[in-house]
Amino acid sequence: MPEDAVPRLSGSRSDRSSATAGTTPRCGLDRQVSTYVRSSVVGDVFKALADPTRRAVLDELTDRNGQTLFELCARLTTRHGVGSTRQAISQHLDLLEQAGLVTTSRDGRYKFHFIDTSPLRAVTDRWPVQD
Repeated sequence: MPEDAVPRLSGSRSDRSSATAGTTPRCGLDRQVSTYVRSSVVGDVFKALADPTRRAVLDELTDRNGQTLFELCARLTTRHGVGSTRQAISQHLDLLEQAGLVTTSRDGRYKFHFIDTSPLRAVTDRWPVQD
């Protein structure tokens, strides 16, 4: 065998694929992928909830859903004492939207933000309580 050649192990992927052609392997891959997707969603939700400013944004949307960025900034400043810039609040809203905790709709030049608590179910579903 040449010195720079990589040794080929028996049972490699190409050997197995020819031996099991036409059969579906049952290794729990679907379950693993499903768990990974749920973990990813849960991780995004925890990341979004980790920041106190983002939690204040969600509190504001709970009190009054469907606010514009300008309305949110004004209410966060007066009611919660949040001194963040409009650009910073916009970035927080983007992260909340990526986590699925905030949805938006446009009406002309206005963008309205709405709270969506459905991703929180992924958190509670991950650790079900056994009775």
